[in-house]
Amino acid sequence: MDAKLKETILNPIFKGNPITVLVLGICSSLAVTVTLKGALVMALSVIVVTGISSLILSLLRNTIPGRVRIIVQLVVVAMMVILVDQILKSFEATYAIDKQLSVYIGLIITNCIVMGRIEAFALGNKPWPSFLDGVANGAGYGLILLVVAFFRELLGSGTLFGIDILGRIGYVPNNLVILPPFALILLGCIVWVQRSIQKDLQEK
Repeated sequence: MDAKLKETILNPIFKGNPITVLVLGICSSLAVTVTLKGALVMALSVIVVTGISSLILSLLRNTIPGRVRIIVQLVVVAMMVILVDQILKSFEATYAIDKQLSVYIGLIITNCIVMGRIEAFALGNKPWPSFLDGVANGAGYGLILLVVAFFRELLGSGTLFGIDILGRIGYVPNNLVILPPFALILLGCIVWVQRSIQKDLQEK
C-alpha cells in the first residue's frame, strides 16, 4: 500500500477525525449514543452510505454537469440512505434499533461528513481511493460514537449492549449521563485529549 493511500485511510480515523477535528456530525453524535447498539448501527450505516456514495459519484464525476452537481449528489446519497433504512427494517434483530434511532438514519442525507467527502475528495479522485476515503471517514465518525456510547450506556444504565455490568456490584445508574449535555461534555473531553496529544491541532 502506497503512502498516499495509507494516509487516506488513517487520517480520518485519527489526525483528521471528522467529529473531533473537523467538528462535523456533532448533532447525531449527541442523539444516538445512549446505547452501544444504536451507536454501532448508526456508525455502520454512515460507513456504508459514505463509502458507496463516494464510489458511485467518483465513477460519475466526469459525466455530471457542474450546475446539477449538488442535486446528483443528494440523489445518490438519498438512494443509499433509503436502502440502508429499508435493510434495517427488514430484519427482526435491527428493526427495534431502527425505530430507536428514529429520524437520525434518514438524516444521514444531510450529514456534513457524507456530502463533505464527496465534494472534497470523491469528485476529484479515482473510485477506489474515493471508496476508501468514504469508509475511513465513516469509521472515524463511528469510532467517536462508540467511545461516547460506551461511557453513556455504562454509567447511565450500568449496561453494555444491554448486558448488566455494574448492577451486579450495586451501581445506581446516573440518569444525567444519558442526557445530551453529558454527551457534549464527553466529546469535549475527547477533543481535549486529542489536542493534548496532537500538538499541531493546538491554536497558536
